[in-house]
Amino acid sequence: MKRFISLLIIFLIIKLIFHLNKQNSFLNYPNYFPKIEYDFSNNQLSKEKIELGKILFYDPILSKNNQVSCASCHSSYNAFAHTDHKLSHGIFDQIGVRNAPSLFNLAWQKEFMWDGSINHLDMQALAPINSKTEMGETTKGLINKLQKTNYYPKLFHDAFKDSIIKTEYLLKSLSQFQLTLISANSKYDSVIKGVTKFNTKEKNGYELFKNNCNSCHTEPLFTSYDYKNNGIQEDSLLKDLGRFEITQNIKEKYLFKVPSLRNLKYSYPYMHDGRMKKLQTVIEHYSDIEIDNKFIKLNSKEKIDLIAFLLTLNDKEFTLNKDHKFPSKLIEILYQ
Repeated sequence: MKRFISLLIIFLIIKLIFHLNKQNSFLNYPNYFPKIEYDFSNNQLSKEKIELGKILFYDPILSKNNQVSCASCHSSYNAFAHTDHKLSHGIFDQIGVRNAPSLFNLAWQKEFMWDGSINHLDMQALAPINSKTEMGETTKGLINKLQKTNYYPKLFHDAFKDSIIKTEYLLKSLSQFQLTLISANSKYDSVIKGVTKFNTKEKNGYELFKNNCNSCHTEPLFTSYDYKNNGIQEDSLLKDLGRFEITQNIKEKYLFKVPSLRNLKYSYPYMHDGRMKKLQTVIEHYSDIEIDNKFIKLNSKEKIDLIAFLLTLNDKEFTLNKDHKFPSKLIEILYQ
């Protein structure tokens, strides 16, 4: 009996290692990244599910008028953010209420949206799909549309072994594609790996960053995923109360999720309302306000050095990754 139990334990350990290795084969990230937060036990990654999620991400069928896709506001060339509008734009040229954030390193994130209103990646897509100013669709309406196509039932069957399309499958496949959006190939990462070194300005900027910014924008993800007051309050035309609108806790009034500082070159404009186009403007903004009972006072040279370091967080490989681009299979689907 004891021998049987021992063999069973060994079998379960081997099975666990096999599943972990299988998941890691789809997720390429460095060993200095923290532990992943996403629970894969309920959504095992597979090639078919990831591919389905990518097709759905780029397909405007997700919107009521079949003209707006996830990629409309989250362009791969802009680190899955967008640069042509301060605020997100939806169906019939409607304007959203906040700037569309970048999408990368989502496997390490517990809560989503600027105010943390969504607590699981598998649920996040429900918000834009059902938003009247974004995609303007209903979950039920979308599932019916997908089911009536000539192609999606087969794609869902290939991924989930079920040609009856369910909301669960839709959401999990979108999650799978987004989980593969990992940004970890910037100059900063090369320095951490010992492949290259910072120049003098970048090195000075790194020290300034660690002394002034790291508590909120914690490396290596360059965010704590916490909620902070970014100094934009009553002066915002949007009258956005931030996390308070979710929790109704007066202490969380004007708090917004701390964004990652990776890929700032590609993901402007900045802040939840997209009011700042230049990184220098952001630095000047934080030099004039108090954050956590502290002012960040930098002279002109220090500001230049800090920006030099922040530019080392740009990951060009991520924005040009062919695995993230518009799927060729979708062209066949749209024009068949």
